Amino acid sequence: MENDQQHQGIPETNKPKDRTPLFIGIVVLLLAAVIFLYYTYDNLKADKEAQAIELNNTLLRLDSVSTELDSKIVTIRELGGEIDTLVKVKEKLQAERKLLLTEISNRKNMISELRDRVDGYRELLLAKDVEIEKLREINDQLMTENSELKTEKQQLNESLSEVNKAKDQLAEKVAFASRLKISGMTVYAVNEGGKERENEFRNRHIDQLKVKFTIGENKVAPIEGKDILIRIVAPDGNVLFDVTRGSGSFMFEARELFYTAKQEILYDKNSQEVTIFYDKGSEYAEGRHIVEVYTDEYLMGSGFFIVK
Repeated sequence: MENDQQHQGIPETNKPKDRTPLFIGIVVLLLAAVIFLYYTYDNLKADKEAQAIELNNTLLRLDSVSTELDSKIVTIRELGGEIDTLVKVKEKLQAERKLLLTEISNRKNMISELRDRVDGYRELLLAKDVEIEKLREINDQLMTENSELKTEKQQLNESLSEVNKAKDQLAEKVAFASRLKISGMTVYAVNEGGKERENEFRNRHIDQLKVKFTIGENKVAPIEGKDILIRIVAPDGNVLFDVTRGSGSFMFEARELFYTAKQEILYDKNSQEVTIFYDKGSEYAEGRHIVEVYTDEYLMGSGFFIVK
């Protein structure tokens, strides 16, 4: 009994303490930390996803504005309007887009700023739509006026063409009417003694040929100097030709012909006689010789002589 009493009087210093509340507290703190980290991560993830969506939407809006700018630049340039402002806006927009993709740290603020700026760009595009409409009206008016001018020009050209055609026809008629003609051609054989024989003669009688004809009166023809060319065509078809005796060539109906002799006269619209001498220096072929007279690339007339 005494022992029991003594035992009861001894303090209970070795009795283990209960740590359950402490563990519970730690677990609660850990759970709270995990929940906080989870919600923080979840919010960051959601914010990142939202920012990515906003970035994509902003880029799409920038690209849309850029495409519209390109279209407006092309249209205004074609209409003859001023495009410097739009070109500068286009360059600035491209620079902002590039900056948006590279500046990650400031992206959120930039997205907000660009979203507001895109609205300003769209207002500019709407203003350019009004400008384009005015330019189209001006261009339509100019096209109408230009079409009317083209019609008037075409009508004027047609009138001028008709006038020029009539003028050319008149010039052709005048040129044809102004052509000179010859008549009364006589060919003489002149011997050394000066005796002349007409039209038919023998070789021994020919020291010189004397071709004589009359150029008729023509009041339409101009007063001017004329080169009178004669061609003496032998019976075999060859032209009598000797450069040392004044022979040469000329153009007739787009081909080159040879002439036998040439003489220059002054024609004064009145009838006048012309005499041309030619010294062949050798015997003539027997038969009929044709004598043709030309000036200014046209035939004035012809005659003949016969060598027996």
